[in-house]
Amino acid sequence: MKTHSPLAASKVEPFAASPLDLLRVEPRHLMVFIKKLGRPVFTTHELTAISGKSASTVVQCLNRLARQGLLVKVYRGVWAQTGPRPLSAFEIIPCLFPRRRVYVSFITALHLHGIIEQIPRVITLASLSHSQMIRTAAGTFSIHQIAPVLFDGFDWYKGDGNFLIAEPEKALIDSLYLSSRKKKQFGHFPELHFPPEFSFKKAQRWAERILEEKIRRYVFKKLEALRKGS
Repeated sequence: MKTHSPLAASKVEPFAASPLDLLRVEPRHLMVFIKKLGRPVFTTHELTAISGKSASTVVQCLNRLARQGLLVKVYRGVWAQTGPRPLSAFEIIPCLFPRRRVYVSFITALHLHGIIEQIPRVITLASLSHSQMIRTAAGTFSIHQIAPVLFDGFDWYKGDGNFLIAEPEKALIDSLYLSSRKKKQFGHFPELHFPPEFSFKKAQRWAERILEEKIRRYVFKKLEALRKGS
């Protein structure tokens, strides 16, 4: 499993912009630094670091570029260049979580792997942090906390993508694991289409990692019902 991150993690302390600083920086000059980043989605923090300008100055220039229709503010501190193709919500995941790892799992991962045809309205992510919902201009993200022992079984999308995704068997076990909780999320699936390469034995090995006996037995029971129905 690879652990590289598309984002730099350098720390930049923001400070107020002086009138002289504002005179020296035109929004069009900032576009040069945006191009240097080499991707359509970026953060205020990144641009502040690469330009050497104050955070206040950078934000003011970014807002002006957004008013001119050259940029879109996707979320607090996250921006995207406008272009001929629509912005994919998956592209902004590294910028939303620059200092913690999350991976696409549950219903969204099952859809991307072709097991569920129905397109989820919300992108579901697994994390070690507390569960939360994040709404952005590109889409809505539902982050679900899972046990550290289960935070595995993921890789970069299609090997070289810019977001992490659970392998098919792990996405299914993550869903069954979460359905055992009080809220019973992902307890009922749309119609599932398991491809020939899907391994129920591999899914079972992931289920064996669950430490709580009651939850583990619940997941095994659900998994066996899905296997018999496939």
